[in-house]
Amino acid sequence: MSNVLSPSRIAAGWLAGLAGLTLLFATGCATDSGGSSKASGQPGPPAKDRLLWSYRNTVLNMRAGRYDQAKAELDETLARLGGIYGPDKAAASARRLFSEESKKTFIGEPYERVMAYYYRGILYWMDGEPDNARACFRTGQLIDSDTENKTYAGDYVLLDYLDGLASVKLAADGADALTRAQSHTRATPLPPYAPKANVLCFIEYGNGPTKHATGEYREQLRFREGYPGARSALVRVAGQAWPAPPYDDLYFQASTRGGRVMDYILAGKAQFKGATDTIGNAAIVSGAALAITQQGRRNSGDEIGAGLMLFGLASKLVSAATTPAADTRCWDNLPGYLSFTALELPPGEHTLAVEFQNAAGSTLRVKTTTFTVTAGRDTVLFFSDR
Repeated sequence: MSNVLSPSRIAAGWLAGLAGLTLLFATGCATDSGGSSKASGQPGPPAKDRLLWSYRNTVLNMRAGRYDQAKAELDETLARLGGIYGPDKAAASARRLFSEESKKTFIGEPYERVMAYYYRGILYWMDGEPDNARACFRTGQLIDSDTENKTYAGDYVLLDYLDGLASVKLAADGADALTRAQSHTRATPLPPYAPKANVLCFIEYGNGPTKHATGEYREQLRFREGYPGARSALVRVAGQAWPAPPYDDLYFQASTRGGRVMDYILAGKAQFKGATDTIGNAAIVSGAALAITQQGRRNSGDEIGAGLMLFGLASKLVSAATTPAADTRCWDNLPGYLSFTALELPPGEHTLAVEFQNAAGSTLRVKTTTFTVTAGRDTVLFFSDR
């Protein structure tokens, strides 16, 4: 008996090995079932989605005025986010050909991570810590930048503007930050810093962007603008009114980098999947044709044909196991627009109203609050139309 393996036996062995490898990838990427909620005893979110749940809970707590709970959520979230920036086995696995993007640990796109630091900065300033607030705003701008290739810089208006305002409050120079912020504005000019302003109003409105996938293999991650809502706001207090225009547009931030429109495309996976599928089809057809033409003849043509067909099936198995679909998990309760205004009011009790307006300038909703201004300390207020 010859010790030389026939082409069909080689292909069959390769196919069996490949099937086992594919099974290993499939079982190794099973979704984490997550833990249980200590408070309720109910199953919590899968480990890969915990940051996403924390993001959403942060916004709900901010809008309900539960600022201590929002701080607790964000402190845990930012600690986990910092750890995930290190080697993350799930994220590394998701970059391989046989793993789904949605199975990796969710950290969010840059605009989502920026918002976590933005909210924490607001809360630090509420607690009388403008230095820590400034650190959060600077971190957010860093996340929005391309620190690896340095092809673009962060372009949030408010992150730079608030960086400079915090510096002014800390008796430092905020001129450079104001210049950067002004360079990012697309319509509304920014007011100069008022060092004596002691009431800081952080205002958000509208509906944030969502994600969806397109392409033959749903490999293209794209962004959809939030449905219409408030597009501007007006702050009224003590018989005066201050505009609160949309300085930052989160849909713009999600869908651009450095002001350039872009889409995320998992091109490597999509091309590999298409190529292996095409090769598989061609090999199956060629192998079948060769086997038919050599039928009845005593030569190696039939074995070569069978080998080609097995190779084709194996290629299609590889293609089927390749999952290039984009990750469309989304921080879906973000606002569409960010605004800010700083006022100087005398110590004592005041009632302030925020009018949220549509694109035509009609008032959609009014929110009021009564607060006390304390001498020597900034009063920080947060408003949302949601």
